[in-house]
Amino acid sequence: MTTATFNNLPMTKNLDNLLSDLITNFPSALSNTWKESSLHYPQANVLETKDAYHLELNVPGRNKEDFKISVDKGELTIQFEQKEETKQTDYKTIRREFNFRSFKRSFQIDKSVNADTIEARYENGILKLILPKKEEVKEGNKQITVQ
Repeated sequence: MTTATFNNLPMTKNLDNLLSDLITNFPSALSNTWKESSLHYPQANVLETKDAYHLELNVPGRNKEDFKISVDKGELTIQFEQKEETKQTDYKTIRREFNFRSFKRSFQIDKSVNADTIEARYENGILKLILPKKEEVKEGNKQITVQ
C-alpha cells in the first residue's frame, strides 16, 4: 500500500495572503473610487415642496459666471467649465487636494416643472436651483348657455 502525503501549508498561505490583501486593500480602493467619482460630479440634494422642486449642488470655490445651465427636451443640464490659469510663483506645490475640474451633470425633469421660470443662485458654495411646478388645470363646473 502506498501512502500519499499532502502538504496544505502552501495553499493555506496563499489563501491567507489573498484574504489579507483583500481586507487590507479594500477600504482604500473603495475610498479612492468614491473620491474620484465625487470630484467629477458634485453631490446633489433634491427637495420638493408643494410649489417647486429644489436642487442644490455642492460646488464650493467656483465663480457663478462659469456655470452654464440649460433645459432641453425634459433634461436639465448644469455645466461648469474650468478656465486654466497659469500663475508664476516663487514656490513649488508639494500637495494639491483642491480640485476644480470641469463637470457636466444632467437631471431628467418632470412634465409638471415650468421650465420657463427656473431660477438659479450661487450662495456660500452651493448652487441652488428652484424648479417651479406648473399650476394644475382646475376642472370646475362650467355653465354653457344655449344660443
